[in-house]
Amino acid sequence: MAGDKKYNRRYFLKTSFNVAASAVAFPYIVSSTALGKDGSVLPSDRITLGCIGLGGQGTHNMNAFLRQRDVQLVALCDVNKGSDDYDFLYQFADNSSAGLAPAKERALTYLATQGKSGEGIDCYQDFRNLLTRGDIDAVSICTPDHWHGSVCVAAAKAGKDIYCEKPLTNTIAEGRAVCDAVEKYQTVLQTGSHERSNDSTRFAAELILNGRIGKLHTITINMPVDNQIEISAQPVMKVPDGFDYDFWLGPTKYMPYTRRRCHFYWRYQLAYGGGEMTDRGAHIMDLAQMANDTDDTGPVEISAIGQAPSDGLFDTFDRFEFKCKYANGVRMIGQHSGVRGLKLEGDKGWIFIHIHGGRLEAEPASLLTEYIGPNERHMGRSPGHHRNFLDCVKTRQTPLASAEIGHRTGTICHLLNIAMLTGRKLKWDPLAEQVTNNVAANRMLRRTMRSPWNFI
Repeated sequence: MAGDKKYNRRYFLKTSFNVAASAVAFPYIVSSTALGKDGSVLPSDRITLGCIGLGGQGTHNMNAFLRQRDVQLVALCDVNKGSDDYDFLYQFADNSSAGLAPAKERALTYLATQGKSGEGIDCYQDFRNLLTRGDIDAVSICTPDHWHGSVCVAAAKAGKDIYCEKPLTNTIAEGRAVCDAVEKYQTVLQTGSHERSNDSTRFAAELILNGRIGKLHTITINMPVDNQIEISAQPVMKVPDGFDYDFWLGPTKYMPYTRRRCHFYWRYQLAYGGGEMTDRGAHIMDLAQMANDTDDTGPVEISAIGQAPSDGLFDTFDRFEFKCKYANGVRMIGQHSGVRGLKLEGDKGWIFIHIHGGRLEAEPASLLTEYIGPNERHMGRSPGHHRNFLDCVKTRQTPLASAEIGHRTGTICHLLNIAMLTGRKLKWDPLAEQVTNNVAANRMLRRTMRSPWNFI
């Protein structure tokens, strides 16, 4: 199995060093770096990393991994060599440069502050070439959503452990394919649903799962849409030098290049993303799943109404209301207004979790000073979402936002979009993963994928 191969690779490195040391005279001087005594990490304990997708969030994730002492960055990949037209690069204030070259420059600048040269970081425009490297243990995937499934499955087949941004995939069928690949090749996958790594959100889930608010009956989701704008039809433009636009389109059908089809704006086009519903919705719905103890399943009824721009480039829903019902009787309702977050109501009180950051409010307020006893259910605490992934790469344990968890959260987001597109109330079988009352909606669980990327 791929997981065994990874473990055995590190075991081989360690035992080979010991055998060699006993077979020949031990050198008079061994550097403290080689032994890991100066705070450095033994080569056998390092995790070699490649980063695929280097826009704002991809570069942010690269930086987060670079700051982990046991990570060695060896490869970067993006179809865009670099450009200065990222209008929304919120991860890097007062900067609009992203892509392959800017990311490498950021990496080298940081490594220089640590007294390291950064020598050996190779750059690629085709992720398949990066995945052929046998010296890479793990990959960070932060492409637009329409690429997540293809790259994750290819990475799993290549035996790489995977950190993939949320939503895990752009369709429900792709999500199941990713889960199957992770299981088959025994790789570790962490979905980038980092809100569940906050201490406060895990404490809120403990309060609910241990009955502090009584029986949970209603989850209210607030998802104000504050970025999407209605945009008119855009002119066809010349593809910028250094940008492999056809590769960027990948499994989606060919469309002429225009700048706002790409970069930040892809998330407002259903071919490439799912709008607010799959963007921040994936964070909020993920916490609802955790607190409702339904990480491995989902609602059984879904209904939604929404409005999307009627013409122009963007076509995702920016006005919506929805209702979901779980088999355990919990209702989840939501709208495009209110303070961003979720309210979890029981018959003895409620808790509100703010997105982002996880600040809590409660009624009664004394809930937030409750003690979770040793015999009660504990959610554990995260050392940080990126760190949790790296620890699981080493231990082969399941991370906090596994492939199955990411897929189930993404499934809810996609079903809500499908309900709005069809205008029908959907009955969902979480076990079979099928819409049972609407053939047209069931067909929308997957999309036609352009060759050679049609892996499902």
